[in-house]
Amino acid sequence: MNGFLLLDKPGGITSREALNRIKRWFPKRTKIGHTGTLDPLATGVLVACIGAATRLADYIQAMPKGYDSRIRLGATSSTDDADGEVQIDSAASPPSREQLDAAIAGFIGTIEQLPPAFSALMVGGRRAHELARKGEAVLLAARPVSITAIRVHQYEWPFVDVAIDCGKGTYIRSLARDLGAALGVGGMVETLRRTHVGPFAAEDGVSLDSAPEVARGGLLPMTAAVVGFPRVQLTAAEEMRFRQGQAIAFAGGTGEAAVLDERGAFIAIGTLAKGLRPHIVFARGSAAP
Repeated sequence: MNGFLLLDKPGGITSREALNRIKRWFPKRTKIGHTGTLDPLATGVLVACIGAATRLADYIQAMPKGYDSRIRLGATSSTDDADGEVQIDSAASPPSREQLDAAIAGFIGTIEQLPPAFSALMVGGRRAHELARKGEAVLLAARPVSITAIRVHQYEWPFVDVAIDCGKGTYIRSLARDLGAALGVGGMVETLRRTHVGPFAAEDGVSLDSAPEVARGGLLPMTAAVVGFPRVQLTAAEEMRFRQGQAIAFAGGTGEAAVLDERGAFIAIGTLAKGLRPHIVFARGSAAP
């Protein structure tokens, strides 16, 4: 029971609630984590890490992501989405399509983005959303995020339907808020769906209503986290030394590599620098093809 389970999260529940529901599919005390929180309003790809795959969560989180969203202009929200206290600006003047496109262009590339006050980020040891719900000040710093593309599928005031390709840490709620501010009318997320995380697509995800045996049958191997990594195969003697923390002679290459045992099973992630050095090594028995 080690690998990744691709869920198609429904709206109305948190990512943690989704994980709590899938625990019944696996033996007790199985480690389960996820690789990027989805807001309760959001649906779509939630990659669950099962067993030893929890140690690879950072690699999934670093993958590019795609979203489909309906942004409502002429409105603001306490949470920057439709789940918060919404205020409609009835006096807002609809921007033209040309004005919309020009504003969107300003958000392409690496930008400084201020996360929403209602978020899972930690502030002084507490979640930002916990402070915000109590009316306490939430002091978050802007941080760089990467937005590769924003494609407008439809614009009919006050709604803009967009597809967004972005990197780790991007908040679509912040994008909607900032786009509305740039247009001078306010903005918020009306609907949101994460369509993909790296190679993982929403249409391939299992439903939370799936039968346990069906869900377990969809478990993806741990190698799904290291697609595209160079692969280095070790002999039995080299594996023994590698597991003891020793570097293995290897010519060429830099960065990280997927390490295989002599049978071709994935046993570790190694760092290529003056040989092959262990970075993440899995216990025997958790190796996956």
